[in-house]
Amino acid sequence: MKKTLLFITFVSLAHAQSPAGYYDSANGLSGADLKTALSNIITNGHQDKGYSGLWTGYKTTDLDKTYENDGSILDIYSEKPNGEDPYQFIPGNNQCGTYSSEGQCYNREHIVPQSLFHENSPMKNDIHFIRATDGKVNGMRSNYPFGKVGSTTFTSQNGSKLGNSASSGYAGTVFEPIDEFKGDVARMIFYFVTRYQSKLSSFSSGNMLGGSAFPGLQNWELNVLLTWHNQDPVSPAEINRNNASYIYQGNRNPFIDNPSYANLIWGSDIPNTGTTPTTSPANTNLGTNCVNEDFEAIPTNNASSYSQRTWMNNGINWTANDARTDTTISNKAIIIRNGALTSSSSGNGIGSLTVTTQLKFSGNDGTLSIKVNDAIVGTVPYSNKSITTTINNINISGNVAIALINNSTGNRVAIDNVSWTCYSGASKPSQKTSLEKNIEADHLQIYPNPVSNQEIFVKGQTQNISIAEIYNLQGKVIETIKNPFSKKTNSFKIKNLEQGVYFLKLDKSLLKFIIK
Repeated sequence: MKKTLLFITFVSLAHAQSPAGYYDSANGLSGADLKTALSNIITNGHQDKGYSGLWTGYKTTDLDKTYENDGSILDIYSEKPNGEDPYQFIPGNNQCGTYSSEGQCYNREHIVPQSLFHENSPMKNDIHFIRATDGKVNGMRSNYPFGKVGSTTFTSQNGSKLGNSASSGYAGTVFEPIDEFKGDVARMIFYFVTRYQSKLSSFSSGNMLGGSAFPGLQNWELNVLLTWHNQDPVSPAEINRNNASYIYQGNRNPFIDNPSYANLIWGSDIPNTGTTPTTSPANTNLGTNCVNEDFEAIPTNNASSYSQRTWMNNGINWTANDARTDTTISNKAIIIRNGALTSSSSGNGIGSLTVTTQLKFSGNDGTLSIKVNDAIVGTVPYSNKSITTTINNINISGNVAIALINNSTGNRVAIDNVSWTCYSGASKPSQKTSLEKNIEADHLQIYPNPVSNQEIFVKGQTQNISIAEIYNLQGKVIETIKNPFSKKTNSFKIKNLEQGVYFLKLDKSLLKFIIK
């Protein structure tokens, strides 16, 4: 699937560019412990270059090397990924200054407003979350938090919006960037609340920051940012900026280098800090455990072999694909390798789901996808340490069947103590989410791969793709082709490339290919 491919590709690409051993002290951690370890890592080596130093930094960190690739300022509030930008800024020549409309000058946009930390250093000068953006749009964004806009009061020329919040849990004014940069914003804020977690208790909340090191954000904002982070994976532009920022000030954004850190820290279970009260729907029955699976009854024949396993416990039929049964976490557990654990239908709904996971043998930290009635409701992290995660507020009534899915071909993940609470409130529709539909609709594949004869063939729905871009492993655009499938074929010619690995971006889909 598109999003999975993007995620895997950029994890390997970005992580390869961080210094060897940079994140070693964070290995195997999760939750608040992982957040603290990352805070220590990115605090060490951080050099404060001062507020005026940002202008110098932008000449290497904020250049457009991935869209127009013309060396102008890459402004997330004016960049149009699939069209001509409304205006451009030349580094060093168009610094604000005064302005009255868009396109006059760029200034220093604190993604976390500096009023929240009282304009103190080093926060005021930290290039990782301070972007070069249009002065007018920056001024309109003001110090509002980021969220989904309902009723719009201002729209920039690239579609960034200001207006009343449509995000659950907050009804004030919010600012919403275009889809292309929502993940970028989320990862900059994740960086901020991790780098400065020891200072959060002294900052103002601004209706976005939390008052303690963990989780570090208000519940509603954290939900928004986790969604944006997962829906808009790390881009070549972010990788370029992270590398340049590391050269400039000596530390990195770990959520660009290792996107899985976000779910390992915050997962899908958002702690209730008391800042945003939650209200359950009327006529609910929450808190009673409907299903408990402890895996004590799993079949043990050929326990160390991977195969399909089926069993019944407490009236639920369970099926595990590509599974083995010779492991434990607290007690017996089941290992899934590139497969799924699924239940038969249970008739009392689901409020929240809890599961314990652990990575076995070898591999990398990651997440399992959780589906209820074929709709994704969240993810749960796993690492080489045992992690127990709860996904709250699933709130689906009636008959429910769950699935825990491991899409990794290499990671072998043990699962134990799966349980969920009953729910009898208003039912959510049992259908696939819009994200799933988009992923499936946009599924593309290069064939053959390696590519030969300087021609790329693509399987899938290509007729509406407006732009193709080829990147090398350093994230540099090698070639841009507009309307690559305009001749109603499923292929297009590319210029001669040296042997190696490249990435093809088709609108928002990213595919890896090899030239031999």
